[in-house]
Amino acid sequence: MSSTKYSASAYALGDHGPFADRASDFRARPAQLQMAEVVEQALAERETVVIEAGTGTGKTFAYLVPALLAGERVIISTGTKNLQDQLFHRDLPTVSQALNVKPRAALLKGRNNYLCLYRLEQARTSGRLPTRESVRSLRLVEQWSRGTHSGDLSECVGLSDDDPITGFVTSTSENCLGGDCPYYGDCHVIKARRTAMEAEIVVVNHHLLLADLALKEEGFGELLPGAAAVIVDEAHQLAETASTFFGQAISSRQLLEFVRDIETEAKAHADDQTELFDALRGISKAVADIRLLLGKDRQRAPLQFFLNRRDWQQQIELLESDLLTCREQLEIAADRSEGLANGLARVEALMAKLASITTANDPDNVRWFETYKQGFALNSTPLLVAESFQRQASRYKNAAWIFTSATLSVNKAFKHFTEQLGLEEAKTVLLDSPFDYPRQSMLFVPQGLPEPDAPHYLESLLEVTLPLLQASEGRAFLLFTSYRALQWMAQELPQRIPYPVLVQGSQPRNRLLDTFRKMGNAVLLGTSSFWEGVDVRGDALSLVIIDKLPFSAPDDPVLRARMDACRRNGGEPFNDMQLPRAVITLKQGAGRLIRDITDTGVLTIADPRLFTRPYGKVFLNSLPPMPVTRQLSDVRRFFLRHEK
Repeated sequence: MSSTKYSASAYALGDHGPFADRASDFRARPAQLQMAEVVEQALAERETVVIEAGTGTGKTFAYLVPALLAGERVIISTGTKNLQDQLFHRDLPTVSQALNVKPRAALLKGRNNYLCLYRLEQARTSGRLPTRESVRSLRLVEQWSRGTHSGDLSECVGLSDDDPITGFVTSTSENCLGGDCPYYGDCHVIKARRTAMEAEIVVVNHHLLLADLALKEEGFGELLPGAAAVIVDEAHQLAETASTFFGQAISSRQLLEFVRDIETEAKAHADDQTELFDALRGISKAVADIRLLLGKDRQRAPLQFFLNRRDWQQQIELLESDLLTCREQLEIAADRSEGLANGLARVEALMAKLASITTANDPDNVRWFETYKQGFALNSTPLLVAESFQRQASRYKNAAWIFTSATLSVNKAFKHFTEQLGLEEAKTVLLDSPFDYPRQSMLFVPQGLPEPDAPHYLESLLEVTLPLLQASEGRAFLLFTSYRALQWMAQELPQRIPYPVLVQGSQPRNRLLDTFRKMGNAVLLGTSSFWEGVDVRGDALSLVIIDKLPFSAPDDPVLRARMDACRRNGGEPFNDMQLPRAVITLKQGAGRLIRDITDTGVLTIADPRLFTRPYGKVFLNSLPPMPVTRQLSDVRRFFLRHEK
């Protein structure tokens, strides 16, 4: 590594560099400088590096500065759209301006984030929107569409992320008409891809990164070969995303969207083909019958249980028969419109997926299903992804690979993460947070609580929670490992405290967080989506209560199959899989508490197993160095001492 390059990064991020000139309160962070040095070396020598950078390190600037100073093509992948937007719209411009460089940059998302002009026209003319709210949302999108340059629906003010209209005005790889689309010349997805191909800094998400590695249609196949580096932020999510990506799935939503799209096309261009309409109705009925057969809401279970049942086989055969009829009818109608021609390819892809998931017997994959209130998904998921990931990534050996997150190590070691992705030879770096946890925080583990599987555990948790909320004057997150526990607490807690209670699902996440910040004394109840990617700084959040150690449900079909495979290969499923996963998740939840150098707060883990089980030490050793207490009086004194 050349000293010139390093000195430039050190100067930029130092006390007398351009960032310090722009902000009077800027202070150099040793861990940030160290990370920037590691990234520069990886760029110069094309190394693979795994970096855990504790909260507050400033890891985004630590990789952006050397990446921009290198002047080479860099791909940055994130796990969430929120971080993508923050990187592209806030962090990248800030660093570029401070360094006085002007790289060509591009933000690239999955196609379901971009307005599809063809499907917008279909939605406008079909008259088949489900609700009056959808009609209002469609008008909002129409007005916005006349002025947008990017087509990125996140820029449509007033449209929430989960608005149902999104599915009507965006395309998928299955229903996209490609070059046959009458709006192809104005396609926002194509424009975004062209911009990305010409850019020096490209911000993508993990799914798009994997698609590009695999040369899949939703990827580009030309994005990575010219890249000097691939930086994977939120890298702790990559293995799970790869499991989904390298597997297969067919869902009731895919099937019903196919029915809806083909019905619309057929009514306009093939209304004489009655057999096609009959088959489409048959698919809808088969979807409803399969959902009924799969049983109760919200479950994940092995598909093996159903595969040999006669009633299951009959329903699958009926679905296959109707799909086959659709294919035959679409072969006849394909030359009547681009949409019908595209439908032929879609039905063939659906038939292939269905056959693969319901008939294949591959020991390297686990077949399972998931049910929702009105829908379902059938899945085939690989037991391991390391070989697939390495096979794809090996074609780009000339690039540096940097994997970073605040939560990659378990008990100060990286084995769990590196083995998942086959990164055994990677250099690993552990950078502690610059926050003063002994002064800013405290870990409270209440005494006298039963173990979480005890019959009246939630009642006991409530009684522990009440004096904590009184001491913190609200200003709390209650993070749960299950919806059942959240729903129980959402019923019981409001009548016992004088603070406003906000519940996940009552409104979109970003709006809920804005409300929480503005209220200043609220108590927010959340599950998995609030354990990470949530940043509340300042006085509004001073207490985080986690109900129990977040072990994955042992009956999860994918986890169980992987545990069985681990055992067959001579491993220890609990120590090799369940424990590391739980530690990483707990670190994410704990990381919600201290987000800034001026933050103070108490982390409460209401699980006695931290002290009654040998593995409790692994959790404690993996958390930030917070003073530990089991006395409520210490918590009260902490809040009195830090009153503002």
